Amino acid sequence: MATTKTGFLQENFLLQTSLAEKLYFDVASQQPIIDYHSHLSPFEIATNRKYENMTKIWLSEDHYKWRAMRGAGVDERFITGDASDEEKFHAWAKTVPQTVRNPLFHWTYLELKNSFGIEEYLNPGSADRIYTECNALLSGQAHTARKFLEQYNVVYLCSTDDPCDDLRYHHAIKNDLSFKVGVGPSFRPDKAFAIHDTVNFLTYINNLSAASSIDISDMDGLLSALESRIEHFALAGCTVSDHGLSQLPAKRPFSIELENELKTFFATNGKVSFSDPDAFVFHVLTSLCKIYHARGWVQQFHLGAIRNNNSRLKAKLGADAGFDSIGDYSQAERLSAFLNALDSEDKLSKTIIYNLNPANNALFATMCGNFNDGSIKGKVQYGPAWWFLDQKNGMEQHLDILSDVCLLSTFVGMITDSRSLLSFSRHEYFRRILCNLMANDMLNGIVPNDERWMGELLKKICYENAKEYFSI
Repeated sequence: MATTKTGFLQENFLLQTSLAEKLYFDVASQQPIIDYHSHLSPFEIATNRKYENMTKIWLSEDHYKWRAMRGAGVDERFITGDASDEEKFHAWAKTVPQTVRNPLFHWTYLELKNSFGIEEYLNPGSADRIYTECNALLSGQAHTARKFLEQYNVVYLCSTDDPCDDLRYHHAIKNDLSFKVGVGPSFRPDKAFAIHDTVNFLTYINNLSAASSIDISDMDGLLSALESRIEHFALAGCTVSDHGLSQLPAKRPFSIELENELKTFFATNGKVSFSDPDAFVFHVLTSLCKIYHARGWVQQFHLGAIRNNNSRLKAKLGADAGFDSIGDYSQAERLSAFLNALDSEDKLSKTIIYNLNPANNALFATMCGNFNDGSIKGKVQYGPAWWFLDQKNGMEQHLDILSDVCLLSTFVGMITDSRSLLSFSRHEYFRRILCNLMANDMLNGIVPNDERWMGELLKKICYENAKEYFSI
């Protein structure tokens, strides 16, 4: 075990005892990273992008930082507007000291230290020096997109990809034998469910029809087009699907009358509306899930976000610009009915369910136990603390609930859910929290004080369970 420095953000960060330090440095920190849900760009990895400056790699896609800057009174010009990259970096440097007790304060320090070897706080006084030093490193060959993945010991990651994507960059990565990091697509068909948004939905259906070369004029055509794209994704190495929904659709039958209504909806280009979006989404989604099951794919469901709340700024900046929050949707009955519909036909694939509302933590965790059937270890997973919950308090609550009503030993570990290559420090953040929790339990007699036994458990949670679950 390394000899650690003590104090704020030193080697013992988040590790409250020498046992926690030993578990982290000797075991958890040594494990490779599998990041099975991210929004990283396959193009940037395929082309081994060299980033022009720190703003491009660190700030240009980070909604977490954007929200903090707005909250600190930074004008939008210095966030997503026409200010120079250097001005935007300085705006973030001015914001960082105001993020104390927010995970962004910790992540900022960890990302600078782990990515560039910089061990000082970012603030207005250090901004020029840090910007210049990082930019100089980014101009070389040791800080490119692929080098960051190798530096963080990433062995496999999943991007998030629309069914219409041609996946050319995934194929390029897959065919490049000189690059050892696995990069797989995940099939994210959210836009195919948005029939309530007539104009955007029909535009998307036209794109899907063109991508699949299948006419979409009824339900059969839509499902055939989506299955065609699943095959296309499988050829690029995809074994994972992903879905972002506020809540799962209500279980309602897709009747002959609704079949005919959908045909009319397509034939009139939406001039005649479709009356039952829930029945539509339930039928499409369960049909897709049966295809995933037949292929042995993992399916993921991210539930609970209420998105694009600020209509004024959405109109100005577009969707997904940092105006989402936790929703208070009813989840239990719909989640139960959906999983049961698949399980009753023995067509429930390996499933990860992510919750965004902490009030529903136990609800989600207990629901997973209803559909684990002994066929696969941890078949239905309570997914890691996600988005607004991926901070110390949220992770600790997640791990406690997971331990209380599921099996911590089968958990498949953390994700970044990020658009930045510097964000893999979030795995370190999670692993430190996990090791501290386990060490406290060991020292307090809650679990056996057996370093070898608990060390093997940590290896599973940090790496081995995900490797087995995703068949990597």
